[in-house]
Amino acid sequence: MGYAGGQATDLNGAVVVVTGGGKNLGLEYCRAFARQGCQVVVADIADTAPAVEELTSLGARAVGVRVDVTDEASVAEMISAAMTFGRIDVLVNNAALYGDLVRAPLAELGRDAFEQTMTVNVTGTFLCTKAVWPVMRSQGAGSIINISSGTFWVGQGSAHYVASKGAVIGLTRVAAREGGPFGIRCNAITPGFTMSQASIDVMGSATELADRITAATPLGRAEQPADLVGTVLFLASGASAFMTGQTLNVDGGWYMH
Repeated sequence: MGYAGGQATDLNGAVVVVTGGGKNLGLEYCRAFARQGCQVVVADIADTAPAVEELTSLGARAVGVRVDVTDEASVAEMISAAMTFGRIDVLVNNAALYGDLVRAPLAELGRDAFEQTMTVNVTGTFLCTKAVWPVMRSQGAGSIINISSGTFWVGQGSAHYVASKGAVIGLTRVAAREGGPFGIRCNAITPGFTMSQASIDVMGSATELADRITAATPLGRAEQPADLVGTVLFLASGASAFMTGQTLNVDGGWYMH
């Protein structure tokens, strides 16, 4: 992968690590990179074998790594596994607590639930970014893409989740400032309420969820996982070579800023 004057460049052959890549949105990102000819590291706390098998069937070189993003040693093992490809061009910090969240109003939310969410969503992003830093610095290039959430813009949702996703944006900006001199770019994406299986599991009805999203979206339809793919690929590629520290909102116009 190369950067050519800000022009779109082929991601073919790039080494990409996607945390939380075994299912839902993470797997959608992995599929997209695989179709671009990337070498994909599927990192997840759960079994990655089905995801790797699917990516391999698409013709991609893919490996699976079991990782706990809250554990520094586990994250180091993930980086070591990825380095069997010789480099790491892109890190997508996607792993997060969402579907399994304890949901309650702020005044009723327990400290344990709050701290667990912050640990996975924020500390996990921090540890993965820190671990890949020496690799990308030595290369003189790398793109880190943090998956935040549109809930941050509106303050709608459980306090621990919204707070954690706001903190991810803060980490993105610091990483961009400190990484720029070494060719490391860091940007974030804030998806809207997406029709992932995790969202459907939370809402309990795919039809009800789709109707609610459609009613609130100027583009007139519910957001699908595939709607996020173009932005992820853009931030991974040389097409965004002069972008860093930015947060791109991808929600069909639900929130405009």
